[in-house]
Parts: sequence; structure tokens; C-alpha cells
Amino acid sequence: MAVVSDQFVVSNMQTVRRRSSPAFDQGFRWASYGSALIVLAVLAGIIGSMVYGGWPAFQEFGFGFITSSIWNVGQDQYGAWVAIAGTLTSAVIALVIGVPISIGIAIFLTQLCPPWLRRPVSTVIELLAAVPSIIYGMWGLFVFAPFFAKYVQIPLTTIVEGMPILGTVLYARVPSGVGMMTAGIILAIMIIPFIASITRDILDQIPTVLRESAYGIGCTTWEVMRYVLLPQAGVSIIGAVMLGLGRALGETMAVTFVIGNANRLSLSLFDPSSTIASRIANEFNEAAGMQMHALLALGCILFVVTFIVLALARLLIAGMKTH
Repeated sequence: MAVVSDQFVVSNMQTVRRRSSPAFDQGFRWASYGSALIVLAVLAGIIGSMVYGGWPAFQEFGFGFITSSIWNVGQDQYGAWVAIAGTLTSAVIALVIGVPISIGIAIFLTQLCPPWLRRPVSTVIELLAAVPSIIYGMWGLFVFAPFFAKYVQIPLTTIVEGMPILGTVLYARVPSGVGMMTAGIILAIMIIPFIASITRDILDQIPTVLRESAYGIGCTTWEVMRYVLLPQAGVSIIGAVMLGLGRALGETMAVTFVIGNANRLSLSLFDPSSTIASRIANEFNEAAGMQMHALLALGCILFVVTFIVLALARLLIAGMKTH
């Protein structure tokens, strides 16, 4: 039966080959090129429009636009540092919280989860990835923020008040529940489904013989994960983490709801702040003149930050592959 099937496939391929023409092949080649060029053209158009719109702000304020923390619409004075710091800080908080949980979920689903529970948990993870960001934002503002203020911010502020370092980093001057830490937690919840799903699929693709061999020589589950599976999947897991980081850097609506939207630099993780995306979302609708140029310049900076993150991820993955 296998020989007959192979002969049938070969016969069909020969028939298709005879019917194809150079013109068809050429058209297919140009269609493929065109598809790739469309993506590049759209990207170039986005970059060009952002640079064109933000250039007046860069000309007006120079490098000080990046280093300044002033954002005064009345006096047409704009600086991006608060938004840049808020974007990076909230993304780092999201990774610190989300990555260990995501990897733990993937390990549980692939190594420890009973068969009857694997499908429901996987379905819930995939459903979380499909929830719109505005739903996360509304839940964070109306449900999580009051809970966080009552059971975390207020008790913790009482405990750490007057302590060195902790009394600054974990002190809430106005324990309202919204702030940098709340935004980071919401972002962590949003990126967990993406990182966990990709990591689970990666671990499932590792040949079973590797883990069975490790168990056969007496390794524990921890040793199998630490010395066999994670090293095999390390490069791909970093790629999944970078995907989650990209989502965290560019998230808009959920962060806008819960970060407080204050142009303030603070060492406290509980104080309100802002991100590049949240500032653009808050002000773009009513912006005009230099304010519009400043917001477009913020968009350029966000694009550059994202590009740098992806470039570093590629370099890190390339370095791991060489070892």
C-alpha cells in the first residue's frame, strides 16, 4: 500500500509539473516578493509618519526632550523621561512577576498535571490570552485596585514607614490602589498566557527519550527540568519572554486605567506614574501644535525602545546558540 501511495503522489506531481508554466512560476515569485514588500512598506510608512510628526519636538527641545521630566501643556514644555521610566519600570515588574509563574504553569502542564486536568487548565490559559485589554483595565480599576489598597498598600505602608530603602520603595503616600505596582501586576497577568502557552508547546516538542533517559538514571523531576528540559528549551523560552515584554511595553488601555497617569518621578512603586502609551492615549484626542508633535515624538521613542529590546533578544539568542 505504501508503494502504491508513493507512486500515486509522484504521478500527481509529474502531472502538475507538466501543466505548470514559466509565467505561473514567475507570477508566484512576484506575488511572494510583493507580500514581503507590503510589510516593509507599511513599516516604513509608520516610521516615516512618526518621525515626520515628532521631528518638530526633537528640534525644539533637542536631547533634553528625552532627559527632561517636565510636561507642561500650558507653557508648551515637554519632556519624555517620566513616561520612558514608567514604561520600562512597569514592564520589568511584569516580567519579574509573570515569567516565573508562566514557566511554572508550563512545567505543571507538561510534567505534573493529571491528564484529566490538563485540557481545562490549557483552555483557561488560552481564554485569558483572548480577553481584551480594556477588560483587564476595568477589572484592575474597579476590583483589584480597591483590594490592593486595603489589604496590601495600607498594611505594608504602616509596617515599612520610617525604614531605610523599604520605607521609600514600598511606601504609599496616598494608598488608592492605583500606581506603578498595580500596573505591573496587571501587565503580568496579561503576559502570562502568552509566555505560558509558548513555553508549554516548546516543552512538549522536546523528545520524550531525553526525559525518560533522565528518569531512568534516577533523576528527580526537578533535576529533569533543571538539567534536561530547560537547557533544551532555553533559547525558545527567551523568545517567548521577549514576546511578552513587547506586549508589556506597548500595552495602552489596561495600563491607562490603573497607573494613575501622573507626570511624577518617584522611588515608590505604589505612587501613580505614566507610560508612553498611556500618555498618548490620554492626550492625543485633544492635542494640537507642539503637544501633538511631542506625543508623536513619544511614539518614536517607544518604537526605538521596542526595537532595542528585540535586537538585544536576538543577540542573546544568538549567543546561546553558539554555546
